[in-house]
Amino acid sequence: MFQVTKKSENRVDVAISGTIESDEMAAGLDQLIAATEGMSQGKMFYTIHDIHMPTLGAIGVEMKRIPKLFGLIHNIDYAAVIADKTWMQKASEVKGALFPGLEIKAFSPGQETEAESWLASKP
Repeated sequence: MFQVTKKSENRVDVAISGTIESDEMAAGLDQLIAATEGMSQGKMFYTIHDIHMPTLGAIGVEMKRIPKLFGLIHNIDYAAVIADKTWMQKASEVKGALFPGLEIKAFSPGQETEAESWLASKP
């Protein structure tokens, strides 16, 4: 599953779980790119649950959209990530450190309220 929901003018929620196939990756990334287009001081609430390695086709779809994905990073200032795997939490926060202007804070399942509060506290 790759689900994108635009919650407000400057917030988008993303939920990913299971194995992502190429058609689902294409649709999800296109929705994410469209939802964040023109966003200013954007916030993202990202939930990753029971994720499996995407198929090779899905990885190819993602690679084709790399330029647009880098562009959307400039529209997002804060991201709260709920991940059920510790390595994913760490990887998320490292990713935030690599992109100036993007702050990512990772949380464990069950900490959704804390993640929502953290995200709401950001300008």
